[in-house]
Amino acid sequence: MNILFRVDVSAEVGLGHLMRCLVLAKQYEKDHTIFFAIKEIKGSANQKIVDQGYQLISLEGETIGELLGHLDRLKIDLVVFDHYGIDDLFEKTVKDLTGVTILSLDDTYKRHYCDILLNHNIYAKADHYQGLVPKFCEIRCGEKYTLIRDEFKQIKSKKRPNNSNNLRFFVSLGGADVFNIGLKVLQILSDFECTSIDFATTSVNTNVDELQAFARQHLSVNICIDCNVAELMNNNDFAIITPSVTSYEAMYLNLPFVAIKTADNQRYVANYLADNGFLVIDVSNIDELALLIRKLLKQ
Repeated sequence: MNILFRVDVSAEVGLGHLMRCLVLAKQYEKDHTIFFAIKEIKGSANQKIVDQGYQLISLEGETIGELLGHLDRLKIDLVVFDHYGIDDLFEKTVKDLTGVTILSLDDTYKRHYCDILLNHNIYAKADHYQGLVPKFCEIRCGEKYTLIRDEFKQIKSKKRPNNSNNLRFFVSLGGADVFNIGLKVLQILSDFECTSIDFATTSVNTNVDELQAFARQHLSVNICIDCNVAELMNNNDFAIITPSVTSYEAMYLNLPFVAIKTADNQRYVANYLADNGFLVIDVSNIDELALLIRKLLKQ
């Protein structure tokens, strides 16, 4: 079977959609040929695809015509859409003209025209898609389908010391962090006596130079670009992250965290975490972070 993933990466979107598609592709790669169709960008995204052994198709735009040409040329059997710019009308047109099987990833209960709907978030409920997908659609929702990277599954979570005099923090505010929230978090953490702060980001982040300048003035701060996040997280005692798949990864490692909601599409995860006793803050209340960190340390 030939499978094509249609996903994009940008400074605004970040790498999250691509990363979860790579996890999903891993589940399909045995006995199947996998392609990734992605708009040409600068940064590490292309290399991540190639490094995993998948074939890369660089798109000039987002037109249906260009995509249909690749689906026909490559004899694609299954197309996976993970793209906020592709709606149910786009999906239906592709389905009607090609007959290809469509798997759509969704986070926020939007309308889709697909054969398989995948919402891998732990908060997701299948009955919320009633009337939003065709009757023939297979709905896959919830914790059973959560996409956790292999690098996390290969690590054994360790016990973490309860010692407020030896603080080791992991920080990740998304691969792009358009509004540079990470720098504000580092400034807040600098008021604590941190032994180390590992700040994970990607080459898509346009604020890297400013972050590295801050790190040069604070020897406890380590800026990690395109690194092994699982190993880095597991080596720390606390985390400051977003309510995204990163929070699921922290939970997988039993790593205590504060989640900062930085985008509207994170609201479902944020609500789930808050309802289940995790510490969550909206970015508009970022000044409350220090108070939550102290609360985290007491826990």
